[in-house]
Amino acid sequence: AGEVVERPSSVVKELVENSLDAGASEILVELQSGGKKLIRIADNGCGMNRQDAFLAMERHATSKINTDQDLFALKTLGFRGEALASIASVSRFLLQTCAEETGLGQQIYAEGGIIRRAEEVGLPRGTVVEVRNLFFNLPARRKFLRKEQTELSHAADVVTKQALANPDVCFRLKHDDRTLLELRR
Repeated sequence: AGEVVERPSSVVKELVENSLDAGASEILVELQSGGKKLIRIADNGCGMNRQDAFLAMERHATSKINTDQDLFALKTLGFRGEALASIASVSRFLLQTCAEETGLGQQIYAEGGIIRRAEEVGLPRGTVVEVRNLFFNLPARRKFLRKEQTELSHAADVVTKQALANPDVCFRLKHDDRTLLELRR
C-alpha cells in the first residue's frame, strides 16, 4: 500500500502537483508535527465534480487522460491515478472539492483506503485535502519516519522547489500555525 508515499514530503509533492495540474493560482500547505499528524493542502484550482472525486479515490484511475493520444502529449505532472488512492490507504483522509460556481461540492472521508463517509457540502471552488495520522495503520512504516524537524525540512524543500518552478503561483507553507514561507506573485 502507498506506492507513492514514503514520508510526509512525498504526500506534499503529490498533492501540490495535483493543485498545479488543477490550475491553482494559490496553494496553501499546512503541516503539524512535520506532517506526521496533519498535512493539509488547499487550492483554488478547478476542483473535481462528483464522478471525478470518487474516481480519484480508485487505484489507477485518472481524469487527466481521456484518449490514447493524451499519453503522447502529457501536459500534467501526474496522470497514473495513484496518488490519492495511495495516500488514502495509509492515512485518515479527507477530500473536499468543488468544481461548480454554485458552491455545491463533495466531501469524502476515508480511513486506510476505505470510504467511510461521502456527502455533498457547500464549498468554494477548489480542493482541500487533509491527511491525518500518516501510516496510522502501518506501524512499521511509521517507525521509520525521522524527527519532526527532519520531516519538515524535506516537506519545506518540496514546497520551495515547486514555488521556484512556478513563480506565477502564490505559495504559503505553515507549520504548527507558524508561517514559514509566503511567496506572492
